[in-house]
Order: sequence, then structure tokens, then C-alpha cells
Amino acid sequence: MIKETLLVSTFGLLGLVTVACGSQKKDQTAEAVSETAWCLDGFERLTGVNPVIKPLPTKFYCPMREDSVAWEESDTFNPAATIYDGKIVVMYRAEDNSAQGIGSRTSRLGYATSTDGIHFERDTKPAFYPAKDNQAENECPGGTEDPRIAMTEDGTYVLLYTQWNRKVPRLAVATSKDLKHWTKFGPAFEKAYNGKFKDEATKSASLVTTLKGDKQVIAKVNGKYFMYWGEKNVYAATSDNLTDWDPLLDENGELLKLFSPRSGYFDSQLTECGPPAILTKDGIVLLYNGKNEPGEKGDTAYPANSYCAGQALFDVNNPTKLIGRLDKPFLQPTDDFEKSGQYPAGTVFVEGLVYYRNKWYLYYGCADSFVAVAVSDKQLNF
Repeated sequence: MIKETLLVSTFGLLGLVTVACGSQKKDQTAEAVSETAWCLDGFERLTGVNPVIKPLPTKFYCPMREDSVAWEESDTFNPAATIYDGKIVVMYRAEDNSAQGIGSRTSRLGYATSTDGIHFERDTKPAFYPAKDNQAENECPGGTEDPRIAMTEDGTYVLLYTQWNRKVPRLAVATSKDLKHWTKFGPAFEKAYNGKFKDEATKSASLVTTLKGDKQVIAKVNGKYFMYWGEKNVYAATSDNLTDWDPLLDENGELLKLFSPRSGYFDSQLTECGPPAILTKDGIVLLYNGKNEPGEKGDTAYPANSYCAGQALFDVNNPTKLIGRLDKPFLQPTDDFEKSGQYPAGTVFVEGLVYYRNKWYLYYGCADSFVAVAVSDKQLNF
């Protein structure tokens, strides 16, 4: 859950299983959108291929422990995805077996490549991990978690991830030209408002991207880089340089809530941002992860505490204005490996979205234990 802070506004008023977009109510509080043609639907789980990434007993020398560690032996999940050298690259969260329980192990980011989006070759050591650098205090002992990756037009990769020192989770930024050699810039909001966000819990960011030709790249909105972020609610932030970010605030100086959990729906407990958002002519499409509240506040059509994936649409000219939101998830736990492992309530947690050979490949975490993929040939309105 994200703790809110009162600040000063800087941004205005601040088998083949086919999965389709759900219905959308006409009486929603945002401006009604009559159709859901804007949504990225038609995703198919391909029979017999998932999970595409599973735990392995691979070892590497950990600079923090000064010892050999089986860094991905327990769980591999919550993946980012991008394109490098003509291949799909998936960077996934991998946990060792240093302790038991969600959030109690050390996480590092593994590296896998594919020419078809389904079959992967994996590196034997992580590509991104806690080290003896200026971010060690923020990243140890919990590690580096839940990545999202997007690319600039000049080929710079921007990694947004969670630093976890087992005290405060912090949304952080790193950049690379080759996805192997990284520069860490620290917490994304560290400099905002004289450092008032430095020790606040922040995580889960979706950079706005668009398609230029067949290349998915980071886009500016109204002259600035733009991200959606948040776990409990969906917030926003802007940047001039992609490394230093300013959260947007409302007229009362509070974090500007763009949307929140809805009682009686699949996203009744949490609305957590997913992979990079997509700027289209119809609006900005945000894929997000919704958690279902147990009891009367949740949606009885889905298991209590399960995670399903939803979509929301924001105005192209005013990226804080919600103009569409699906009432039903477009992806939900169905397979056994999505309803077992660390999170038996059921989890599909979308984090990696990449456009490759005229198709969308959506990579998601399964029950905090595996990585799976779903594929769509939907063509959005660019």
C-alpha cells in the first residue's frame, strides 16, 4: 500500500485460450466510452508452452554475500520485456532460497532471450542485482524486484524496478545501452519536493510508450516523459530526463489519484500498474493488475485475493483523465501453475509487453513462481 504525502502541485490541477476485453459500464465516473475497441485484447495462451521460464539451480558469485548462491532456484516471476539485437529479451525476477516466505528471499533480475517469444535461452548469472555500490543500502538484503523496461528512440533502455531493503520499498531507475551494463540512478522520486518522497513506499511504474513503425519506444506527453505508478491506487509522475521524476498532485497538495480499487469488482483491493503503457490515437492504454478483496467487497466471480489483469484508457491530451476502464479482467488465473506456488489464491501479474513481428507478447508472473506468455495480433490505432 502506498502511503500518501501532502505536497505542492506542479502539474496543473493535479489449449488456445482466447482472452477478450470485458464489458464497460456506461455510468462510470469517468467520461463514458461507448465501445472497447481501444483495448488490447485477443490474447491467447499457447497450448503446451507455458510456463516459459521456471526456476533452475543455477549459481553465481554474489558480491554481497561473498559466496556462491543458487540465485534462481526458488521462484522466477514478474518479468519485463523488450527488444535487443532483433530478439525478445525478458528480464525476470528470480529468488534464491535464503529464507522462506513472500518478500523474505533475495531477488535478482535474470536475463533470457528468444527469437520466437516462446523458447528462451537464459544467462547463467543475473543481469541486475544488489552489489557493493551506492544503492546497496536500498537494495540489501531484499534485492531488486519487479522490473519494467522501455526503450528510447536512440536505443537507451530505462529500467524501473523496486529496491527492497526489507524496510521500505522504493521505485528506482537504471539505464543501459545493452541490458547487461547498467547505471543505477537510485529512487525515482528522491529529488522531488526536497526529498519528501525519499523514505516513502513507492513501486510499480508504467512508462508511456508508442509504436513508431514496428518499434515500441518511450513517448513524451505534452512535452514531458510520463509514467503511471502505484500499487494501491494509480498515480502519475513526469520527468524531463527519465531518471528524476516528480509525482503529480491535486489541488489540495495530495498525490493525485487517477483511479482506485472498486468495491464489487475484480480489482476491489489493489490496482497495481503493469507493463509500459501505450499511446494510441484513441488514448493511452494502461494494463494493470487488480487484486480481489475477500468477502462482500470483492467480486464473487473470482477467488478471494486473486490477481487478474485489467485495462484503463486515459485521454491523449490530458493523461490524468480516465475515459475508459474494463469491468472484467482480460486475463485471469486458469492454469494450475497460475494457482499454486507461492500464491495459491491465483495470480496472473502482467509486467512485460513487447511488439514483435506484428504481434503483442505479454509476459506475466504466475502465482509468484513462474513466467508465462500470452500472444495477440490486435492492431491498435496509431
